[in-house]
Amino acid sequence: MSSIDEPSQQPGAELPRLVTRPPGEHSRTFLLRHRHAAAPMGPAKATGGIVYATATGANVTDVDGNRYVDLAAGFGAELVGHGHPAVRRALALQSERLLHALGDVHPSDAKIALCGRLAALHPEPDAQVLVGQSGSDAVSAALKTAVLKTNKTGVIACAGAYHGLGYGPLSACGLRPSYREPFAAQLNPHVTFVAYPDALERAAAVLGEIARLLGALESDVGAILIEPVLGRGGVVVPPPGFLAELGRLAHEHGALLIADEIWTGLGRSGAWLRSVADGARPDLICLGKGLGGGLPLSALVGRRSVMAAWRRAEEVVETSTFAGAPVACATALATLDALGREKLVERSARLGAAWLEELAAALRGVERVAVRGAGLMLGIDLGAHSGAAGAAVRSLLERGYIATTGGGAREVVVLTPPLTIAEAQLEAATGAVVEAVRESVG
Repeated sequence: MSSIDEPSQQPGAELPRLVTRPPGEHSRTFLLRHRHAAAPMGPAKATGGIVYATATGANVTDVDGNRYVDLAAGFGAELVGHGHPAVRRALALQSERLLHALGDVHPSDAKIALCGRLAALHPEPDAQVLVGQSGSDAVSAALKTAVLKTNKTGVIACAGAYHGLGYGPLSACGLRPSYREPFAAQLNPHVTFVAYPDALERAAAVLGEIARLLGALESDVGAILIEPVLGRGGVVVPPPGFLAELGRLAHEHGALLIADEIWTGLGRSGAWLRSVADGARPDLICLGKGLGGGLPLSALVGRRSVMAAWRRAEEVVETSTFAGAPVACATALATLDALGREKLVERSARLGAAWLEELAAALRGVERVAVRGAGLMLGIDLGAHSGAAGAAVRSLLERGYIATTGGGAREVVVLTPPLTIAEAQLEAATGAVVEAVRESVG
């Protein structure tokens, strides 16, 4: 990986240092308090988690004083690293100027500036922006926009997809049926799931199925919702050109293409917008995760002609009290500046390709293990080895590296480090990942 340029120097480029085996005594105590006070999620089970205390760059320190290299980056959200200097400066300056404005009635200058910057990312000129607080907000706004524009309530989504857990996105969540089933009576019943294409042959079949659904006489499909790379579903990359053809099909039948770039966008997958890099021209683009530089912020960016559907004789709105909060908008502007100034999008593409090749080569001899991804969004599929991904992630934590699992059965080790991660940290992580995977499948 020596040909990869390093970003500007900043703290947080250190290797792991463990003073106790994680989780340490203090983490275990904190987690007991958490289990008592926080609402339970999912089946009861013991946790081997840690409790974060501080974080800088690609380093996280827990309450026991252990230092880790972060290969998860807040589920991919810490794009420019924890506490990037430019983000911290923007946060400090804006916090002295203005903490809260009055939505769209009296918006802040920071929100107006951000909307202009985000509109310029859309492949069509003169786009417009609707801001929210979470990725789920952005997807909800996209689905509402599609109904207003097309007067059709039907949605085509993908098996294995994750778009958030608000009621709109949840209806299109194909990751696990158990997420939807308790609330099924309150969800949009007009959602059809198709397979996510992981090969050319599958792509042709999927496109054929979508064409059939769109062309049916009784079709009520107004939107196709797609992740340009399947994220929580296991980092599945569609064949080149699939997204462009999907957009062509949608427009041919009067439906909108919604690109959920919440995880893939802003350089995570090696492009400002993965769908656009693949040749698609989405009507609506959802952004979130790393957009706020660590603060909650999301955005829907859409064609002006599509967003105009919100202007109606009777008032229809999509907003919330804290949508477009000035502090989050200021840190988002700083994040966009850092991505461009430090050429982090290009770095993600180059460094990610090199890292993928290195991991694939090191694991080539391990039977039924697949490495895939785009940019610094990588997945190692251990699906043929039951429970191996979870074991690998636990093993990585004990080596001083934080990672997560993905896939419907949590069979994939997901690696999404900050785009600013030091090359030396990735070099060391490679060995740790390979050892953890080999150990877990052996």
